[in-house]
Amino acid sequence: MKKATLALLNLFAGLILVRFTVSKFAAWPISVAAFEDMAKPLGLDPTFFRIFTGFIIGFAAISFFTNGLIFLFSKIDSRKIVRLFAATNLYAIGAMSGALLSEFFLRSEPKWMLVYIAAGILCVTAINLSLYHKKILNTFFEGHPVDSLQPSKG
Repeated sequence: MKKATLALLNLFAGLILVRFTVSKFAAWPISVAAFEDMAKPLGLDPTFFRIFTGFIIGFAAISFFTNGLIFLFSKIDSRKIVRLFAATNLYAIGAMSGALLSEFFLRSEPKWMLVYIAAGILCVTAINLSLYHKKILNTFFEGHPVDSLQPSKG
């Protein structure tokens, strides 16, 4: 049950990010206006900034879909999978932290709904990493083989 819930959380976060990726690539008027506002302090071309951000968020969506698949198929006996899991979550933290920083420091006025969404997505990555932190640390630092990706006890 816990794995199914985690898979759904990650897939839901991925779907939310797909919506934001589409808005950037499809040049929805609200997205174009937002990036015209946010590009001014950086001196960047708003179209380049919007498309570049679309790729960043799109890759974060793929990261969450990957995590969802990892949770659905729990018989994992590869250190590569644990490393992939850690990397996708760390990337998502970086992408969502960048989104929050953009909201507060590049917009003339933050859009609070976007802040709440980014914070919620950060919570999903925090849950992912907190449940599996021992497996991740063992894989990266102790060199012990990983039998399966199961939540750490305690």
